Amino acid sequence: MAYLKFNKAELVNLAYSLRREILATNRAGGYTNTTIVCCNTRKYHGLLVVPIDEFQGDRHVLLSALDETVIQHGQAFNLGIHHYRDAYEPRGHKYIVDFAYEPVPTLTYRVGGVLLKKEMMLVHNEDQLLIRYTLLDAHSATTLRLKPYLAYRNVHELTKANMTANTRSEKIPGGVKSKLYNGFPTLHMQMSKSAEFVACPDWYYNIEYMDEVRRGYDGMEDLFVPGYFECSIKKGESIIFSASVKEAKPTSLKTLFGKTLAVRPPRNSYIECLTTAAGQFISQRGKLTELIAGFPFYGQKSRDTLVSLPGLTLAANRDEKMCKTILDNMSQQLYEGWFTDFDKNNDSVSRPIDAPLWYCWAVQQYAAAVPNANVWKLYGKKMKAILEAYSNGSRTEVCMHDNGLLWSEEQGKPLNWMDAVVNGKSVSPRIGYQVEVNALWYNALSYVLELAEQHRDTKFVKQWEPVREKTAQNFLPIFWSEERNHLADYVGPEGQNIFYRPNQILACALPYSPLSDETKQKALAAIEHELLTPKGLRTLSPRNPLYIGRYEGNQTERYQAQHQGTVYPWLLSFYIEANFRLYGRQFAAKAKELIAGFEEDMMIHGLCTISELYHGDPPHSPHGCIAQASSVAAILRSMHLIEQYGL
Repeated sequence: MAYLKFNKAELVNLAYSLRREILATNRAGGYTNTTIVCCNTRKYHGLLVVPIDEFQGDRHVLLSALDETVIQHGQAFNLGIHHYRDAYEPRGHKYIVDFAYEPVPTLTYRVGGVLLKKEMMLVHNEDQLLIRYTLLDAHSATTLRLKPYLAYRNVHELTKANMTANTRSEKIPGGVKSKLYNGFPTLHMQMSKSAEFVACPDWYYNIEYMDEVRRGYDGMEDLFVPGYFECSIKKGESIIFSASVKEAKPTSLKTLFGKTLAVRPPRNSYIECLTTAAGQFISQRGKLTELIAGFPFYGQKSRDTLVSLPGLTLAANRDEKMCKTILDNMSQQLYEGWFTDFDKNNDSVSRPIDAPLWYCWAVQQYAAAVPNANVWKLYGKKMKAILEAYSNGSRTEVCMHDNGLLWSEEQGKPLNWMDAVVNGKSVSPRIGYQVEVNALWYNALSYVLELAEQHRDTKFVKQWEPVREKTAQNFLPIFWSEERNHLADYVGPEGQNIFYRPNQILACALPYSPLSDETKQKALAAIEHELLTPKGLRTLSPRNPLYIGRYEGNQTERYQAQHQGTVYPWLLSFYIEANFRLYGRQFAAKAKELIAGFEEDMMIHGLCTISELYHGDPPHSPHGCIAQASSVAAILRSMHLIEQYGL
């Protein structure tokens, strides 16, 4: 029996099946994303979604959907499904009898005596979708009709019927090509078998994406259909449909599908699913190799890249080469010690204050995995520049005080990972000394100084050792709450903020910590009691009056809940690491139990991957991105920690 498989009763139940999504990436920034019954419920959904260089690399939906119709004895049975306001039309999901990953998304339809199998995949490193249709059974002459729905717009936007679209299609070998607007790539739609293309250009109005409406956004779109392909198909015969930004050779499509399928990794176990998921975040396009923070919403983010990198490369496949490639690319993005992130969704620019410190941690993880790597030669100058950037006052928002600790402040603009803003105000204002930033700072200071001592950089050691000592001396007096036996989340002008939050976990887990084992034990006890869930750590204790247990509603409501109780899996690996550092092998059973709890997630929300976040309240349902790099990385890194400490 297949590991990832759904039966007919589950598939025809739309309340169930529309909450489960498939994701395939081409490892070059493009993806296929839809529900398991191929009904698009998000504006981000599409069969061929690709970055376009002419539009600053933004991802665009070219081919939104493809409806199949089976024709026998003059009767047509449409297998597609779309939602129009309060109705589904057509209702092709009722013909689906099976869905499985074998190892690509595979649906089987039954229409009377017809049994049709559909297999979908993207060609790696190419902007090309391949779908193979195989007629498993039929007792009469059968015709297959394919109708493509084109969007040609940014993933964050919606399109409407208009007079500027180029609605003409041009014949090419095996099919047609279309380009709705100038500046976009041409979409080549071709078939491996000679098929008639019937041109009947038309707009399909008011297709509704229910998840967008649920999230408080506009969810109505018009899609353009240039016509449809039609050809006969015999029992046992397979036909390939290709959609690509390049013209393909129709006679080679079957061979291409076979070769591409042959190298697909299996998805027959929990670890195989996670390892495959890890590879989906790596994008190699031209000379640029980067990590995508999450599908389908996010692009590359410096903090997410560095937090996720060790888990997605070193822990997933022991891929030291890929880890170094991405580290090298991140090194090139460092300018005067800082990273700059561009959010293409809202044209905003941010410079996260902790990302450079995560860079030092990522180098540290790489060095531990590759002991013979000369990381001082490779990255020493960059890490020294990072330390200097925090101390020289190059940014007004963050500075190093005389006590050796980092203070950050900017009204209305959070600079740390708890960065939700509503109506111009931070949901979780944390002005002052932030506990995780200073834990990362102490770790970076200690690690860079260790390397400098090893390589006899006496001038650097003489300059920075007093800073490290001051940081160590002042960390505990500043952050520790004797009354509550845990670390303050931050210390601002008003004093200690003693909310139970998970950020203190880094002070317990990082390789270099200013805390004693006794202090770590107390902090971990508080974290376990107030914040630990089966899906990670809550961002706020349920006993806090500001706690919001469910991440739902419109954008404002979701942002208000985002760091006020929402659970994040990425924090879990640091909780597990902190406990292993303290308790060693005796924590292995608990660690295995925590990680095993995510196996059920292979079958919900995003199949074969881990979501961005979860409700703070039980049963901790998944939300946010269906596939989050930091979440997958955390589970894989935790598994690696279990191997290191637990055996």
